[in-house]
This record gives sequence, C-alpha cells and structure tokens, in this order.
Amino acid sequence: MSHSLLLLRPATQGFAVTLLVALAGCGLSSSRDEAKARDTVAAPHVHSESVQVQSGGLKRMLVAAPMPASVVMHDGVVAPYRAESREQYQQLPDNPVHSVAETPVSTFSVDVDTGSYANVRRFLNQGRLPPEGAVRLEEMVNYFPYDYVLPSDGSPFGLTTEVAATPWNPHTRLLRIGIKASDRAVANLAPANLVFLVDVSGSMDRREGLPMVKSTLKLLVDQLRDQDRVSLVVYAGESRVVLKPTSGRDKAKIRNAIDQLNAGGSTAGASGIELAYQMAREGFIDKGINRILLATDGDFNVGISDFDSLKQMAVEQRKSGVSLTTLGFGVGNYNEQLMEQLADAGNGNYAYIDNLREARKVLVDQLSSTLAVVARDVKLQVEFNPAQVSEYRLLGYENRALKREDFNNDKVDAGEIGAGHTVTALYEIVPKGEKGWLEPLRYGSPSSADSKAEELALLRVRYKPAEGGESQLIERAIDSQPNNTQPSADLRFSAAVAAFAQQLKNDGRYTGTMSLADTAALARAARGDDFFGLRNEFVQLVELAQSLKAPVTQ
Repeated sequence: MSHSLLLLRPATQGFAVTLLVALAGCGLSSSRDEAKARDTVAAPHVHSESVQVQSGGLKRMLVAAPMPASVVMHDGVVAPYRAESREQYQQLPDNPVHSVAETPVSTFSVDVDTGSYANVRRFLNQGRLPPEGAVRLEEMVNYFPYDYVLPSDGSPFGLTTEVAATPWNPHTRLLRIGIKASDRAVANLAPANLVFLVDVSGSMDRREGLPMVKSTLKLLVDQLRDQDRVSLVVYAGESRVVLKPTSGRDKAKIRNAIDQLNAGGSTAGASGIELAYQMAREGFIDKGINRILLATDGDFNVGISDFDSLKQMAVEQRKSGVSLTTLGFGVGNYNEQLMEQLADAGNGNYAYIDNLREARKVLVDQLSSTLAVVARDVKLQVEFNPAQVSEYRLLGYENRALKREDFNNDKVDAGEIGAGHTVTALYEIVPKGEKGWLEPLRYGSPSSADSKAEELALLRVRYKPAEGGESQLIERAIDSQPNNTQPSADLRFSAAVAAFAQQLKNDGRYTGTMSLADTAALARAARGDDFFGLRNEFVQLVELAQSLKAPVTQ
C-alpha cells in the first residue's frame, strides 16, 4: 500500500523543495537505481541529504533544498529531520558578568574577522538556523562599516566611544568602542607577493567549492598591478606548484592556471601549507605585502590534521614575515573552527565566501583591508570606574580574551588591523545604583569615590607599528553621558546585530523579552545611507530567522 509524505516547514519566500519518494515495490528498490535517483534530484548548489521513515516499507526522501523542520506521515508518525553534517565549530560559552569591585579591568585582543556573519547568512538562506558555535557576535558586528573618526594625531587608527541605553534591558547601558584605521587606495599599497593555496580535494568538487574558489580568485587577479607577484599551489592527496611567482601584468597566464584546476582525491592540507610558505619565501618582497590566501573547506584528512599542530605551524611560519589569510568555502563538511583559528595564528584574517558578492566585498571592495596591515598585536583594555559602574559584560570576543598582565607583554600575540578596517566592541554595563545580574557581596567593602567620579571608564589601546618595533600606548577617558542622549544610528544598528547574535546563540539568555521582530525594527530604523545594501540585507535575515523559529504546526 502506498503512503504519501507531507513536508512541513516555516513559510519562507524564494525556496523550493524537491521530493522523491521511493516506495517499496515501485521500481526504485535497487541501490543502483536509488543512487541514480539521488543524483537526478540533488540540486547542484545544495548538498543533498536523506532521511528514512519506516512505516509498512522503506521510504526514502531526497531533499534538494533547505532542510525541513520535520517530516510527517499521514498516519501521524512524525520524524524530525536531522541533517547529516560534519561541519566543525568551536563551542564557547558567553563571557561572564563581572563585578567592577572584584574585576575592574577587562582585556582582549581585537578581531577583524567577518566569516561568522557570512556563514550564518548561508545557513539562513538555506532555510536553516545556524548551530550555536557558528555565531560569533564580534564577527557579525564587525561585518558592517561604521562612521568612526579617522586618526588625526599620527596614530594608525582613530578611536570613537559612545554610551546609550541598552535596547533589551532598561537597567543597563551599552558602551561602544570603535576603531577606524586610515584607508589606502589599492594603487598606493606596497608591492604584494601573494600565494594562492587552493584545496582541490574531492570534498571541494561541488558548486560551493572549487568553482566558487576559481571565480573568487579571478576577481582578485583583476586587481593585480605589474609590481605584484602571484604563485599558485594546490593540494589534494599531494601538493604541487601550478604557477611559480608571476608578475601581475601577466593576468592571462594567471587566469589560465586557475581555469585548469580540477577537484579529486584526499586532503593533505598541511603539506600544502608548507609548500605555500616555501613559495612565499621564494617570491618574498622586502618591505612588501607577503601573504598566503588559503581557499578550502578545512577538511584535512591526510598528513598532519591535528588542530593544535596546524596552528603551531602557522605560528612558526609567521616569524618569516609571511601572513596567512583563510577563505572558507563549502558546506556539509566545513571545518570553521580550523579556518578561523588558523588565520589568527597566521597573523591574517578569516572570511567565509558564500557567494560572489561576498567574494567581491572581501577581495575587491575591501582589498586594502584584507592585504595591508597598519597595526599589529592590537590589544584593548578597559578599566571601569566603580563610582559609575557596578557590573559589566563584554559582548563577544570569547576566544580573544587576554589576562590583565598580557596587555603590557609584547611577547603576547594579538590581532592585526588592516587599512580601512573598523573594529567595534560592545560592553553591557550596569550603572551604579541600577539592578544588576549579581547578588551583592555580604562582606564586600563599598567602592571609594575619587576625583575622577565623572569618568565611566579608562580605555587603553596598545599596538605595534606595522613596520615593527616596541608597542605604543593610547589612553583615553570615557565620560559618562546623559541618559537622554540620542544614540547614533551606528550604535543602534550594532546593538541590533549584537541582539540578533545573542538570540541565535543562546536564545535570548541576556536579551530578555526583546523579540526578533524588535531586533528587525531596531535595525530597520538605523540603516542610514546603506550604500552597499548590507544593512537592509541584515533586516531580511532577521525576518527570515523569525520565520524559521516560528512553531511548526501540523
């Protein structure tokens, strides 16, 4: 007897679902026919998944679209859908709440990565909520440009601070710290020695893999100047050099080398990285930009695949003056943890490429930021005034935390800032006298007020010049602002992004009754000029997440 399947999922626009039901005795019983059916149905741009439901015979559903919330048989059997994914993410708890009386100083390294936002966007556009580990609040906030002040005192970046009411908690306020590096036109950058390191293993043999990599790299080739050099190294079961250092003037030769790449085989990523550093040293440009761009899904399975060993390799190699940028591609087996951490260890940055628009953003619109470093080992430290603030928590930067003593230790590695980069950090603070998260200490002594009672906090930034040398220190007092001060559009929008990240990651543990609809409304009202349409796209993603979180009804 035949059975029918009913697919239930939240209503979203622009998604199509293709189903193939193979019922017992209907001519698709052999494994060969089932494999052929899978190949026929699977959409080329989405990794196909399958689920089996047993009820009077074997039924196979092949999905070539966003993952549904559940599959419901007409006889009432409900089978929740579980995607078979090998994607790897680092699971980090949220930063804790600190009492200023006990821990007045917060120290962390800057982060200019943006890969988390693009990866989260990929999940939502596929009709799935992202796993918690994929959501890193600081990378989502830093994905967007903000109108911060430029440096005017000879330092490589300017500082902006602002305080306003928290949209999700009437008892707290948001402190925003913004860093803006001076930008440089691509034509004015130092000569670049770039090594394209491309994963051509079998796992990249999909539309989101090698074909997207090739299109992405060609966008960068168009930006090359005569004084630039490009090498191309590939790896699968083994590594090999496809293109020796070649002048940027020979664009046809570089494009032809990219066009010839094909995917297949296992993934010996470590040997590919070693060979790429070798090529970088061969084409090294003194006082120039020397950088490897690793394009992969991070699914290393041959040779050195241990996470810590790969990171240590990047740490050792960065001493040669060659940095490592990671460009993430692919779905289903994506190792995001490795990609993000490898870029950090290699003094580079991490981006996830989910479409050609993102590729253009990273390697054309923001090429100066991607390649040219204006400050190294940038650390932030905030000392809160107990006369003004009783509690605080840093939003995001969980894997960038530093010890207080690390701030003055030049041997401790921190993040790099590229030309034109903006970096945003948000603290949620409890003003003195307001209801906080913590119970007061029974035996704690009251904080003593001093002559600096009008100051909310002291901001310290330590960095090393791009050309090297000892670290430099910038200090700036952050004054308390009146409660009726109208927050800027940038603060309101960054607060909306921070709220969204928390709603996705911890289901609103700290955001109270603020709903996704509230988040979308806050962001919509703070879009401003939005020249590239990024903020409007964010509003649409929040609305999409809202529909995906809606209850599934039968």
